[in-house]
Amino acid sequence: MTFMAIDVGNTRLKWTLYDRPAAGARMLAQGAEFLEQIDRLGDAVWSQIPEPATMLGCIVAATAVKHRVQEQMEQWNVEPRWVVASDAEAGLVNGYDSPARLGSDRWVAMIGARHHMLRRGPPRPILLVMVGTAVTVEAIDQHGKFLGGLILPGHGIMLRALESGTAGLHVPTGDVVEFPTNTSDALTSGGTFAIAGACERMFQHLFKRCAAEPLCLMTGGAGWKMLPAMTRPFELIESMIFDGLLVIAEERAALNGGV
Repeated sequence: MTFMAIDVGNTRLKWTLYDRPAAGARMLAQGAEFLEQIDRLGDAVWSQIPEPATMLGCIVAATAVKHRVQEQMEQWNVEPRWVVASDAEAGLVNGYDSPARLGSDRWVAMIGARHHMLRRGPPRPILLVMVGTAVTVEAIDQHGKFLGGLILPGHGIMLRALESGTAGLHVPTGDVVEFPTNTSDALTSGGTFAIAGACERMFQHLFKRCAAEPLCLMTGGAGWKMLPAMTRPFELIESMIFDGLLVIAEERAALNGGV
């Protein structure tokens, strides 16, 4: 039973078609489009792939974007279903003050991260960093409770904020260096080390809270840029949100007879 997983972020829509809705499913096709171009999906690449039997997605973009995505799916006989964060799902407990207000991408990625951790051995805390348009730093204890997380501007937002608020900073992107000696390197290094510092601070909080060293995982389109600057060794898993969607889909199918 083919399964479509969709992740609609602030900048791009990413999708993967699997042979079934279950962890470890075989990938049949995948792709990504900038949000400005999603209106061509139905007549282009989605018209050339097998029709999915079920679908599950997460979205942080505006409601209008969700409607545009669903219009591209009208050629298929599939009901669009979108994850909303809840009190608990797939072994993860939501510690947010208002659970439903937690971003669905963060919730799904944390479920994927916990699944990765449990496959490796005894339960341990998880520090999950997602690097995209925005950066999130999530803390999960060894029992599967989401303790809380940070939200930071990504590199692009930081640079645009500095350019708009400070005269004379319209400069090319530089390199990450320990001691920047030009404005381009100073901007790039400052943003990178700000993110790395926030991750290190959350690592220390989580280590102290759980009295166990966290497993450090990273995901997101810009994750590869951050890895060299991190204080701790992080593992980059680009498919984290899709892995989470597969876990959720499998559990819902087992509980309810469908996604």
